[in-house]
Amino acid sequence: MKKTSVSIMYDDEKLNAIRLYMSQRDLDFKEELEKSVDSLYAKYVPANVREFIDMKGLQTKPPKPKKPKIEGEKKT
Repeated sequence: MKKTSVSIMYDDEKLNAIRLYMSQRDLDFKEELEKSVDSLYAKYVPANVREFIDMKGLQTKPPKPKKPKIEGEKKT
């Protein structure tokens, strides 16, 4: 599944404090933030929509057909 970036503004001192105390507990800020977003997803997105998105994610895209090589064609 394609990933996208999320950006928010947050108080610098508070963020530094979070990272400091999380590191003391051997916790990764990014992992915990992803868990929080997953929790929001589970809370607000209806179950049938989540199932549909999961099913779409399981489908594999067929490989793109390669262009046939024309005899005598020069590579650039």
